[in-house]
Amino acid sequence: MRKSSIYLFVLGFAVVVVTALASAGLVVSAQNTNSSTTMANTSKPKTKHIKKAAPAMPRCDNTKQEQTDLSGTYTGKLKHGDGPTVDATLTVTGNTFTGTVGNESPHGKITAVTTCGYTAVTMMMDGAPAAMSLRAKKVGDNLTLTSVPGEPQMVTFTTGGPMKAKPRHRTHKPKAKTTTGAATTTPKQ
Repeated sequence: MRKSSIYLFVLGFAVVVVTALASAGLVVSAQNTNSSTTMANTSKPKTKHIKKAAPAMPRCDNTKQEQTDLSGTYTGKLKHGDGPTVDATLTVTGNTFTGTVGNESPHGKITAVTTCGYTAVTMMMDGAPAAMSLRAKKVGDNLTLTSVPGEPQMVTFTTGGPMKAKPRHRTHKPKAKTTTGAATTTPKQ
């Protein structure tokens, strides 16, 4: 196909498009001139049933951070690294903490910040070379502290005592089968 043929094809296509658009404009223009202000509209306008969109869930603003106060005394179980789970007590007062783990009494600084429902905790034990990054979940008087992924010191502290057993669904036992035999009657005397 030659360039001149392509140009003619494109030019012809453009003329068809422009003609179609102009015709549509004339039809719209004709509709506008047909609707006169002297004619009364006797038909009722049709109402469309439009479903309202559900309100959007408010998004969390991750630039808003809130200092979280974890003050309180918590008794629970502590697991540090590969060591066994041991009984422990953690007391938080403002930005300081003390603990009791067996014969040890660690203490230091603690900071908790909540952003979008996630509470990040940093604990720095006095004399320790580095801080620990943890996640806190507090529900009522129960507190769970868990090391964040990538934290070199894996620590978990949970309170709340033993887990409550979930209620079991009762299954109905089938009724004992009764055997039906010939009915015996005793003659009346």
